[in-house]
Amino acid sequence: MQRPRLEVADIFREHGDTWRESQRGHLSRAQLKVMSAIEQCRTAALGGHVLRCEGCATEQVSYNSCRNRHCPKCQSAAAKRWLDARQADLLPVEYYHVVFTLPAPIAELAYQNKAELYGLLFDVAAEVLQTIAADHKHLGARIGATLVLHTWGSALTHHPHVHGIVPGGGLSLDGTSWHACRPGFFLPVRMLSRLMRRRFLEALWLLHQGKRLKFFGELAALADAACFRKWLAPLRQCEWVVYAKRPFAGAEAVLAYRSGPTCLNNSTQLLSEILGVMPAAFVQTAKLQSTPHQGSLGCGPDGGAVNCRTPDTGQSRSVQHARCHRL
Repeated sequence: MQRPRLEVADIFREHGDTWRESQRGHLSRAQLKVMSAIEQCRTAALGGHVLRCEGCATEQVSYNSCRNRHCPKCQSAAAKRWLDARQADLLPVEYYHVVFTLPAPIAELAYQNKAELYGLLFDVAAEVLQTIAADHKHLGARIGATLVLHTWGSALTHHPHVHGIVPGGGLSLDGTSWHACRPGFFLPVRMLSRLMRRRFLEALWLLHQGKRLKFFGELAALADAACFRKWLAPLRQCEWVVYAKRPFAGAEAVLAYRSGPTCLNNSTQLLSEILGVMPAAFVQTAKLQSTPHQGSLGCGPDGGAVNCRTPDTGQSRSVQHARCHRL
């Protein structure tokens, strides 16, 4: 593969010191570690190894990789492996692209409580899809899906949402037949949105009651139960955005697109923009400890969701290698 003319590492090496100095006191150790790893990846700083051909004695020096999960060089291969595995799971049926998005106030809270609220977003999205699909008024089937968490949008601003690639049907509740949805229509978006809103807010209140949420800065007052209940009130009335449409280019194209933003992309056009808008772009780049997680939601023997523990956190949240084995 041809090396891109400009890489994230090149920008970090050229402008990183100046930007870090301007942001002194505002960057966490984890953020600085990510930048350092990307800068040093595949350079003499990390050492290297020599490859020697036994036939012609030609030697080639290869520098070691940083293996940081935010590094474009290191994670592009992992994204390719994930994409190949997910495409192998695809069934010869119609697929739908479903997106669950958190309202802005909850997204702000999620930034201070990543593990709890990103995990909750995954769990609720899975539950909502399975619950409505199992209703005989709609599909009356047990479904599987591939869910991908994105924590930023195309403008590299914090924007947590879950993408789902869902087959247009599922196994009957007794497991004896396949139930397909109506052509061109998966599940009612309004119902998905309403159930998503109710279940998420119920679970969010329980997290608050269990003292599992942290509040800082302008949100510090929400630690009080009465204040938090008042803050939740308008969120029970506003619209929660849920998108569900058949992808025009097929499920393969959606998977390919969703596998790309798992790390910074060295070939993205945003690189040229970063050079001109250094602070804003680097702030979001440095926040990539909240990188998107990838996983699959399947139906277990009892019809429940399959959960695997992630290697980095040990939490049963984003399932990285589970397959929709019930479909």
